[in-house]
Amino acid sequence: MGHPKFSRRLWQGPKHPWQSERIDEERTLIFTYGLRNHREIWKARSKLRRWRSNAMKLIATADSGEDDHVSREKADLISSLHRRGLLPEGATLDDVLRLNVEHVLSRRLQSQVYYKGLAASPKQARQLLIHGHISIGNQVMTVPGYIITRDEEAALQYNQSSDIANEQHPLRQEIESIRSTADYGEEGSSLELNNSEAPSPEEVAQLAEAVAAAPSADDVSGGES
Repeated sequence: MGHPKFSRRLWQGPKHPWQSERIDEERTLIFTYGLRNHREIWKARSKLRRWRSNAMKLIATADSGEDDHVSREKADLISSLHRRGLLPEGATLDDVLRLNVEHVLSRRLQSQVYYKGLAASPKQARQLLIHGHISIGNQVMTVPGYIITRDEEAALQYNQSSDIANEQHPLRQEIESIRSTADYGEEGSSLELNNSEAPSPEEVAQLAEAVAAAPSADDVSGGES
């Protein structure tokens, strides 16, 4: 962890800064999820890299003989991702390898505020969060990058001390008007299980090589803004 006065960066950026295909892809994600910059995507990928790395290590350990300690780590990883809304019930380690950066971005608090209809757009969701208009229960939330859990989704609401909590507020009425005609789809849902999409042995091997080659990055527990 290091000395608190000299904290180190908890995410890993791209190895090459100028890759047109990657930049175009990231620009699309920034527009879709209302992100502030490319760094928020890199933070999500760092989280995803860590989860995949842990899953690959557990798969390799299980192949050599699974013990109680490995079983607990496997259950803890799957339970943690299920609690975050990234995996459905009955998921396996193979499903962890099928997660992508969009699954992570869709679980950010900013995205969930938009999916729940509390904002008319992802960018407006970010603005409402930054200015303290959104809360989880009685806790005011101001971190757009916070990964919300399934239990917290039900308590996601307008801050009761905010003017927007009043249904007659002009901005609230405008949001409700747009919400009544908008189609939010299934953007916020967890990964659907489909046996036909399970990774092949070749894909697992490629993922293992990518994980081994990628620099490690610690998880970011909601500190990004």
